[in-house]
Amino acid sequence: MAACSFRRSIASQLSKVLDLPPESLIKSISAVPVSKKRHVADFQLSIASVTDNSSSGCLAQDLHLQAEKLAERLKCDAVVSEISAGPGTVNFMINRELLAKTVLHQVLKDGLEYGLNSELFSAVPRQKAVIEFSSPNIAKRFHIGHLRSTIVGNFIANLKVALGHEVIRINYLGDWGMQFGLLGVGFQCFGNKEKLKSSPLQHLFEVYVQINKAAEDENTKKLAKDFFRKLEEHDEQTLSLWKQFRDFSIEEYVRIYKRLGVHFDEYSGESFYQEKSQEVLKMLEDKGLLQKTIKGTGIVDLSEKKDLSSFSTVMRSDGTSLYITRDLAAAIDRMNKYSCDAMIYVTDKSQSNHFQHLFQILKLMGYDWAERCQHVSFGLVQGMKTRKGEVIFLEDVLNEVRSRMLQNMASAKTTKETENPMETAEKVGLAALIIQDFRGLLSSDYQFSWDRALQSRGDTGVFLQYTHARLHSLEQMHGKVQLTDINVACLQEPDAISVLQHLLRYDEVLYRSSQDLQPKHIVSYLLTLSHLAAVAHKTLPVKASAPELAQARLCLFRAARLVLASGMKLLGITPVTQM
Repeated sequence: MAACSFRRSIASQLSKVLDLPPESLIKSISAVPVSKKRHVADFQLSIASVTDNSSSGCLAQDLHLQAEKLAERLKCDAVVSEISAGPGTVNFMINRELLAKTVLHQVLKDGLEYGLNSELFSAVPRQKAVIEFSSPNIAKRFHIGHLRSTIVGNFIANLKVALGHEVIRINYLGDWGMQFGLLGVGFQCFGNKEKLKSSPLQHLFEVYVQINKAAEDENTKKLAKDFFRKLEEHDEQTLSLWKQFRDFSIEEYVRIYKRLGVHFDEYSGESFYQEKSQEVLKMLEDKGLLQKTIKGTGIVDLSEKKDLSSFSTVMRSDGTSLYITRDLAAAIDRMNKYSCDAMIYVTDKSQSNHFQHLFQILKLMGYDWAERCQHVSFGLVQGMKTRKGEVIFLEDVLNEVRSRMLQNMASAKTTKETENPMETAEKVGLAALIIQDFRGLLSSDYQFSWDRALQSRGDTGVFLQYTHARLHSLEQMHGKVQLTDINVACLQEPDAISVLQHLLRYDEVLYRSSQDLQPKHIVSYLLTLSHLAAVAHKTLPVKASAPELAQARLCLFRAARLVLASGMKLLGITPVTQM
């Protein structure tokens, strides 16, 4: 790993001066973000991270003085060509030819694996993680509200797999509850078996709308209750109809997930835990955790003083389970089945309280592994409208983004003839949706804007795809280059150095995202890489340059494209090669 070899070399020298083991210094040495000031260091050591200033309440000028003293004690060598002190930092500039040679060799050798085997991850144990995400309600069309859960969960799973962890992707479907009583009655009244086969979710949605209008009627409510009771009693005919709803729904979802480039290892659902949730209630009772209210509902006291100032309802008055009871059963079942090191739930922030209660109850039940359960929450998307108006369904958004992208490609002067414009528009459109979604903190709500998302210039997914396609066509035009053929002394222009410096930082960015599970670090990195590559593409021409110079530049652009493709894939974006 390019950055690692430089960090090791710097740490080795610092170790002798500071009398600290080199391993403890590695994480304190970070690659410096690219600056317009050009003449900046490649790495810096933060003085605060290696000196004990806690007792002295160290002032900024003291840190600067310590940095200057430390810089004076260090010497340049074959790796480091310049050492200087900054405000509380010691800065290191790498020998320019060595920088180009090491970075390009590492990127071209590792390809899409570049940055993933960094020693920054050496202290991170390989784990098995269960990730629950997407989780739509069956018999309903895929709602736009589930898009964020789907792409965020997919990103977390992609990143963990790339870093060598074992991941089980679970889609926990909303496939149980009183609404199925209503839907069952609705289908008996308004359903059509042919329509159910040809467009199941659309038809079930229409049925649901019709039966909801009739649901004010007491007789309809009674029929719905009867239907759901039969379902819980496993009545063959009722269960057969419910199973059709479930199977057709999953079939339709799989088709949409394919468009999103998402897959699951397991389709689970609330229905799986109907009986097991009764076992959970029995366990809660045996442990003395289940209390009954005057109305007969079952609750668990979560307050510290045991004064019921905080509690969770886990059972209806008729003894049936609730959503949280089924979630408890599911968590226990998954841990028994997979013996995983982490369980991650990806849902919107309105469910934060639910998961807090879920993890608290598991702890009270004596499950220490509840400490390893995590809720990754996200904010809401506002203002997502298609040309037809307010949008509810995901497929409408995917169709809209594809048609807008096709339109933009047709009117752009730079657009090349592509073999499959529809497929290209789909991939570029999806990149636009993902980048707009991932640019900020996941917990923030954000205002969606078609115009902003689909701009071909600026910080957009379209710009990332355009840069990747442009760099790919450069390689196609001039042929692939081998590192052995190039003279790195040709890559000393400021724009070439900026790209190399930026490539140095990739492992740190991956490490940061792996720690807080926020995709924004990778998004920001890739957008900067694309802008730097675009500038270099203008100022460092390959065409009409001397062969030696052309080969060196081609090598630089190939390295930039490989890292761009690697990051895009982690985010769930398929890089296009033409557009």
